Amino acid sequence: MFLKDELHSKEDHSLRRSGDLQNSISQCIFDHFRCPTSFLKFSTDEGSLSEPGYFHFGSDTTCYGRSTHNSNQVSRAASHDLFDEVGIERGSVCLPFNPTEVIDNLRLERYVGQRSGPELFKRLYYWLRPLSTFWLRKQIKQLHFRNWRDLNFPRWPVDTTVESLCENLLLLSLQAKNTDRVPFVWLWPNGARGCVTMTHDVDTDSGMDFCTELMDMDDSFGVKSAFQIVPEERYHASPSALQEMRNRGFEIGIQDLNHDGRLFDDKQEFLRRIAIVNQYGKLYGARGFRAAVLYRKPSWYEHLDFSFDMSIPNVAHLDPQRGGCCTITPYFIGNVLELPVTTTQDYTLFHLLREHSIDLWETQIELILKKNGLVSFIVHPDYIIEMEARRLYEALLQKLAKLRTDDSVWFALPCEIDNWWRNRSRMRIERHGQSWKIVGPGAQNARLAYAKNVNGRLVYELG
Repeated sequence: MFLKDELHSKEDHSLRRSGDLQNSISQCIFDHFRCPTSFLKFSTDEGSLSEPGYFHFGSDTTCYGRSTHNSNQVSRAASHDLFDEVGIERGSVCLPFNPTEVIDNLRLERYVGQRSGPELFKRLYYWLRPLSTFWLRKQIKQLHFRNWRDLNFPRWPVDTTVESLCENLLLLSLQAKNTDRVPFVWLWPNGARGCVTMTHDVDTDSGMDFCTELMDMDDSFGVKSAFQIVPEERYHASPSALQEMRNRGFEIGIQDLNHDGRLFDDKQEFLRRIAIVNQYGKLYGARGFRAAVLYRKPSWYEHLDFSFDMSIPNVAHLDPQRGGCCTITPYFIGNVLELPVTTTQDYTLFHLLREHSIDLWETQIELILKKNGLVSFIVHPDYIIEMEARRLYEALLQKLAKLRTDDSVWFALPCEIDNWWRNRSRMRIERHGQSWKIVGPGAQNARLAYAKNVNGRLVYELG
């Protein structure tokens, strides 16, 4: 028996994030596009789904989850393509898997599983850290990541599996409805092609001392950024220094509690620590959180008293905690908005990859904007004090300044992205006569767009 997804805009289901709509198989496509729900009708045979595993949906899209095929549970080089098993019947798309479940598996990194190797490395690294030099710690990390190029999933250097999957599904829906286009709420305000945000994680005393000079650098290129502060043990962030950041139009976020890498080790200890972290968030007026070293457990985020988190990388091949959310657009984890880290961190670029150019950053910017995504950076003031690293960061700022001039890209603080994405999640499209109109909070900054089927390809057109 097929489980039908019956969504009707008259009952304003577009504003609901729980109940039937939350559990429906079209929720993920609706969240991504904010299109009229009448265009989305999917079904799947829940009773015939196998144990979770890897499969393809199209030649270049690797997925993880339950499906009607006995998926490969171990290898990420999934060979079976389920695209050919899709059926279209009476305006409905019959799928061999539940797309909302599959996309949640990617965004929440459920495909990673439990592996002891990374955990042992983390414990060893933080035990040795006080006894070792920066050079020795770098050698340990390079040894740990020596085989990272052998990882074929997520796709390096940018993985857009979630975006590709949503596009493929909407294209199938257009075919099922026998129509060539569907209206939706464009991803970014005022029709921007994509979004760029810069963040600075302050890890040490020397990094804290460099923040004023770093703000001068950012300001000279017209970039406002967010500084993530460690509130205990690592250094003292004076109230006057934090107020200077606010006065100059920069944002303050909280980075962990003491940056010892153990926030998510034990649930009870996490609850104790996060209660203190939440208090610092209120004290600093911070709406955003980031975990130290990007260690994370999304299933515990319900205890964060922050509006948004910035701890999940798009691709985490070169992070101590492997994985990646496989998306370049924000998404909700309960009530917390996740702003994924979509580019390589400065430390990784300079010290692990030993790059002496911004070529990788430029490649990632191009790939992300090609899919109209969020280009988010982590650059540590601690690691760009030296002249060579500073030169590379200034080259990046120059690239971003040119991007702002030559292209329609929105440069925003994380809190501004949070405001926009929350408003967009409450918007809906209504028919007015022969046309469509966006209604909801912040609709005056939204742009109507159309997803069009052009020779079997999904093409976007701003209204």
